[in-house]
Amino acid sequence: MKPTHVLGCTLAALLLCAGLAGLATAATVDALSNSDVSAGLKKALDQSINNAVGKLGVPGGFLDNPKVKIPLPPKLEKAQGAMRMLGMGKQADDLVTAMNRAAEAAVPESKVLLKQALHQMTLEDAKHILTGGDDSATQYFKTATYAPLEAKFKPIIDEATRKVKLAENYDAVAGKAVELGVLKPEDGTIESYVTQKTLDGLFIMMAEEERAIRKDPLGQASDLLKKVFGALR
Repeated sequence: MKPTHVLGCTLAALLLCAGLAGLATAATVDALSNSDVSAGLKKALDQSINNAVGKLGVPGGFLDNPKVKIPLPPKLEKAQGAMRMLGMGKQADDLVTAMNRAAEAAVPESKVLLKQALHQMTLEDAKHILTGGDDSATQYFKTATYAPLEAKFKPIIDEATRKVKLAENYDAVAGKAVELGVLKPEDGTIESYVTQKTLDGLFIMMAEEERAIRKDPLGQASDLLKKVFGALR
């Protein structure tokens, strides 16, 4: 038996027993072909990737979204009030804007790695996704791609920060925070901070997209998603 057929059969059985968006009946699951079940799962995850990357990898994708907007580093954030009193409010605002622009520039590069992880999904991975929580697929991608995405993002963010002299701006702002006694010079680099926050934002949006599909499959544009996930409500 071909691997894809095995995957399809197993997914159908899992969907019957556990459901992905609710309990399914034998009739609704049996009405779906093995290929539909397998394709439906991958279609849903492919859509989550496209939507998350599409929403974040544009101007304002991070900066204008309070769920993922990158703030000043925590210790620097604590000093923001004092910085504004010292006339450094604009520098702080410019720093926040530059960090978020760097994240927006990096995110589009994630699509290839995320889709590679989708194509490499094993039978065991599929079982965990189908029987897991509302963000189990997102957690799969996080485990499979976090390290390579981090490596991919860092040089992009490094280049973006150098173009706008973000590191220099950060050093200037951080220097004042050091004077105020709320930040140590050795507290990491701005590139590392922005990279971590970019990854956090990406997986937050992927989880949001995944939950939307699970919650309202019939509201999705794809006929295949409606057919597969709609039968499981």
